[in-house]
Amino acid sequence: MSQEKHIYPPEKIRNVAIIAHIDHGKTTMLDALLAQSDVFRENEKVAERAMDSNTLEQERGITIFSKHTSLPYKDYKINIIDTPGHADFSGEVERVLGMVNSTLLLIDAQEGPMPQTRFVLSLALKLGLKPLVVLNKIDKPHANPDEALNKTFDLFVELGANDDQLDFKYCFASGSGGYAMKNIDDPKENMAPLFELIIAEVPHPPGRADQPFLMQASTLSYDDFVGRQATGRILEGTIKKNQTFTLINSDGHPSNFKASKIEGYIGLKKIEVDEASVGDIVSISGAPEVKIGDTFCDPNHINQLPPISLGRPTISIDLMVNSGPLVGQDGKHVTMSKLRDRLQREKRANITLGIEDVEDGEEEAVRIAGRGELHLSILIETLRRENYEFTFSKPKVIIREIDGVKCEPYESVHVEVPETSSGAVIEELSKRRGEMQSLSTNEHNITSMQFLVPSRGLMGYRNEFLTVTKGEGILTAIYDSYKPMKGDIPGRKNGAMISICKGKATAYAMYTLQDRGTIFVKPTEEVYEGMIVGKHARDNDLIVNIAKGKQLTNVRASGSDESIILTPPTRLGLEQALDFIEDDELVEVTPNHIRLRKRYLTEVERKRKK
Repeated sequence: MSQEKHIYPPEKIRNVAIIAHIDHGKTTMLDALLAQSDVFRENEKVAERAMDSNTLEQERGITIFSKHTSLPYKDYKINIIDTPGHADFSGEVERVLGMVNSTLLLIDAQEGPMPQTRFVLSLALKLGLKPLVVLNKIDKPHANPDEALNKTFDLFVELGANDDQLDFKYCFASGSGGYAMKNIDDPKENMAPLFELIIAEVPHPPGRADQPFLMQASTLSYDDFVGRQATGRILEGTIKKNQTFTLINSDGHPSNFKASKIEGYIGLKKIEVDEASVGDIVSISGAPEVKIGDTFCDPNHINQLPPISLGRPTISIDLMVNSGPLVGQDGKHVTMSKLRDRLQREKRANITLGIEDVEDGEEEAVRIAGRGELHLSILIETLRRENYEFTFSKPKVIIREIDGVKCEPYESVHVEVPETSSGAVIEELSKRRGEMQSLSTNEHNITSMQFLVPSRGLMGYRNEFLTVTKGEGILTAIYDSYKPMKGDIPGRKNGAMISICKGKATAYAMYTLQDRGTIFVKPTEEVYEGMIVGKHARDNDLIVNIAKGKQLTNVRASGSDESIILTPPTRLGLEQALDFIEDDELVEVTPNHIRLRKRYLTEVERKRKK
């Protein structure tokens, strides 16, 4: 494996994180910086959104896991961390900000600051970091960088930035165009103005190489060969391969280990190094039970750093084995022991997840707690791609008792809709116990609203929101705080169409049922008793025979054998399925199918359990 020989002095190192609202161009900006640094050979082909290496990230176009890269520029080394923009992965952002000395805050020059911008910026300001503002996407047709800059300044003031933080430096850029400018009228040449801004304005990491070694584990990864790896910034001193270090856990208990492997970053590659020094961001292997926030230090100079506090999960689902009649036809891993082992492996690296064994009704289950529906659905999607097969229940919010009062999580919800749809959105969110905090309509007749809504109230609403706004609305929600519980919140308005028998769905039966609601399955698809095959147009459940064939006679009558025209079925993805199901329903997940079913498959069982 290649070795990095050159150790940079701390004065020549810059550590920054890129933070922004989802889809404001963080990863594309990094592509441009990577392409114009001295990382790649001239003939080397680089993928678009190169930092999004995970398959799910590439498919969805979002960053899920924070990534590290290191760019040589002139005689400097710039370590950059790409962070997720979605609040469900805020645990990733909270941890990595402790490794850097400044942040690049990307703002879309057309949209201005957005809800997640507020969230990630507030974290950076609380840590005392002084962000550099990059007004990105200035080549968009309706870009208004001056207004975006004013709104950003207002946001800094609102979040309580100090005088030094308010005096932030900024530049204009286009990640996709590959250029940055100090002033809006400067020539559009390359990313050099942004590189120069980082070198001039980002403080170099403090610390001295001649001090005893000190580092804190900020993120974890897992490798099948070397086990758990801890990544962090070296705060003081130097560490060499096979050197003994002391790990101090959260209880203050010290244990000695050897650094079996030290890895740094150069471009997109992790490279093994023999030695790393103060200011470097590295991954160290050798401590199998390391946890986030643990301190690595010199055995002769014990020094425990304050623990890293992480936001606690707000929502949970129960995972169970697939007990349906089609079990094992698709997936390779179908037992609870396999599922439990895999989840424990996930817990080693993904510490924002809570995982515990519970009894769900009469079944053995594993309860998974996360920061939001997207956070949980990414894990479920990962499992199904690894050939696991299981069922899971409706998400539930995690209730906490604070000063003797039962409290539930609330979310700050930002909504942008055409003015004509605003009435319906306000009415529905009010029914779901939401409180409106602001409302404004711009010259393009787009209404922006801010609500405070219990997390329970948002469950199952996103699909309805898309229908009401005809797909033109934007809804983003960020965890706000725990507040006293509100009363009952209405559930799903429609009942389900439930198959009464096992077999294959027929076009004839679907044709007769499509006027009664929305069908979820396609002709010839396998169905079974208790499976949800559609959404009923009314509020009650409807038992249907979707496998019924046409009665054949030996008499042919003119006009009776006309071809039937079917409405294409509605296929629910994981997030839509999570949103759709009620307490008495489950989602069955296999590598190739997402099915909805009743918890109790037969009508007799369902009546008995009521």
